[in-house]
Amino acid sequence: MKKTCLIFLSIAVVVLGANRLARAADPTHPKEPTVAPPEAISRLKDGNGRYTSGNQQHPRQSSEERTQLEKSQHPFAIVLGCADSRVPPEIVFDQGLGDLFVVRVAGNVIDDHGLGSIEYAVDHLGVRLIVVLGHQRCGAVMAAKEAIAAKTEAPAHIQSLVTAIQPAVEATIKGDLEATVEANVKNVVQALRSSTPILKAKVDAGELRVIGAYYSLDTGSVSFLDEK
Repeated sequence: MKKTCLIFLSIAVVVLGANRLARAADPTHPKEPTVAPPEAISRLKDGNGRYTSGNQQHPRQSSEERTQLEKSQHPFAIVLGCADSRVPPEIVFDQGLGDLFVVRVAGNVIDDHGLGSIEYAVDHLGVRLIVVLGHQRCGAVMAAKEAIAAKTEAPAHIQSLVTAIQPAVEATIKGDLEATVEANVKNVVQALRSSTPILKAKVDAGELRVIGAYYSLDTGSVSFLDEK
């Protein structure tokens, strides 16, 4: 009897703990209101303006802010960016702890792991804006163009990036590198907008916006390609 009671007690503890974790991440129990896409875009533009003008605020990076974020997070935007060391979204948009939910991979392409991460931020954290951030002179896109032009395969797992970027390369076969970078961004944007079952439903309902952006290595400025 005692053993049975202990088992039920253990189950209750586990369930209670899971419920608390879910409640902490569940947008139906937010400590802060969700940020609408237009406001999120405005924050990103303002932050990038500070960055390019040299007037960064480096907000929300204190020990006090870190303490406030110990139990929950409320990022206002998701950024799917390239792994390139020159394009860290938090710096480019002059944001701080808890502001951006960032997924980075060479060529800002999407796979199941990245998609699952994005779905988590949308479904459990209530984020309503996804930005796919490509950048000038992207090495992954350049490698894809060169490999496809030479009809060769890139070494090891780098070929998986070439395969992901290939549709953009083929669509801009007569274009320059930057045309392919933008085409790749737009392809990933469309893939996210049409991703089922989570993202497409929210996009169709007007609860989620997915847009592309392009970062200039020369100027540090970000251009939003499509704010639809």
